[in-house]
Amino acid sequence: MRFVMIGMALVFAGFVTLGIAGADYRAASIESDEFETCYEYPKDGEPVETDCSARVAGQALFFALIIGVIGAGVVSLIKGARGDWDGRVRPEDVVGPGKKGG
Repeated sequence: MRFVMIGMALVFAGFVTLGIAGADYRAASIESDEFETCYEYPKDGEPVETDCSARVAGQALFFALIIGVIGAGVVSLIKGARGDWDGRVRPEDVVGPGKKGG
């Protein structure tokens, strides 16, 4: 059960992070494909020309990190769904309402 909860949390966090921060990284790809020149837009100044290849490399690294988080969540979900690790409890360690014995 713990692996299932951890897996759900990781997958959720990966998709939320991709949804929130992914828009900034998509802009670099669009700029490099359409205009061949990339710009950063500071809040208080003129646009500054930047290296497109560095921004696209940063985009790929961010995407790989998020895919890694989502992949770890999926592996954890599969391990939790298929595993019997939480059912292998010695009888003397069992606690709760279903406990038998004295």
